[in-house]
Amino acid sequence: MGQHHRAKLGPAGRAQLVSVINAGATFRAAAAAMNVAPATAHRWWWRWQQATEQERRSGGWSQDRSSRPMSCPARTSTEREQRICEARRRTNLGPGRLAGIVGSPRLTVHAVLVRHGISRRRRSERQTFKRFEWAEPGALLHMDVKRLTRFDAPGHWAIGRSEQRTRGAGWVYLHVVIDDHSRYLYVEQHDREDADTNADTLTRAIAHFIELGLNAPQAVMTDNALVYTRSARFQQLLGQIGARHITPPPYTPRWNGKAERVIRTLQDEWAYAHTWESSQQRTRALRSFVRYYNRRRPHSSLGDRPPISRVHNLPGHDT
Repeated sequence: MGQHHRAKLGPAGRAQLVSVINAGATFRAAAAAMNVAPATAHRWWWRWQQATEQERRSGGWSQDRSSRPMSCPARTSTEREQRICEARRRTNLGPGRLAGIVGSPRLTVHAVLVRHGISRRRRSERQTFKRFEWAEPGALLHMDVKRLTRFDAPGHWAIGRSEQRTRGAGWVYLHVVIDDHSRYLYVEQHDREDADTNADTLTRAIAHFIELGLNAPQAVMTDNALVYTRSARFQQLLGQIGARHITPPPYTPRWNGKAERVIRTLQDEWAYAHTWESSQQRTRALRSFVRYYNRRRPHSSLGDRPPISRVHNLPGHDT
């Protein structure tokens, strides 16, 4: 056992105490000399008396003994502990859930898990996700919408002023379309996010990409919002251009990760990067930022080149 940091007698002091008693001092006198109780002096002297020669030479007699009882009749059986440990490794559930499975109290289950060193849950194995990139520019487009606050003066987020807020200002919506291969970005800001607005934005985005020289889209990826999946106008547009509609499985937004990531970039480097006097001023800066993003901003997945570098290097284009 570990020695208490304020203990009056360590192993060396106990040996010295026994030496003083063996030299002829009384228990009371030896205890007073070592600044301990007479009962303590007697206990360590008796411990030395009962020790074997080997324990005396090694100093084992002077070590603290565990306060644990010699036997624990009510301790959980080995078989039940094995069941608890196996259930833990199999299900990775906590003590409360395991108690109902193995038929033991929750505190008993927790004590067994601590005893076997498995009281901390292991981290769930994250599903590996393979990154993908379509080979042809314009073949796959990612689309998403981000809502931003409309305001007519800087708020408490920017200047720490919370008593004056823009009441009933509403929202604006960023409609984002990004090419999977080149990461070329097309953004429009509207007051609505309905299905017709989405369809019109996608129509203009496709026309813009084709004007740049990109291919007509073979597929468009969105999330599972009803403005995409239940919109007859949106589905009709995809049918007219011959593009598939790709939606991710539920709770897997990483499938549409390129759109999610560019929205994060827009927030960090444009929407929240400055203290705007109004949302109108922020909107006026959007076009220049998108141009900077497409033509000058280095992109790590493109070898620190801007998206326009892949647009200019299309087959048939002079570079």
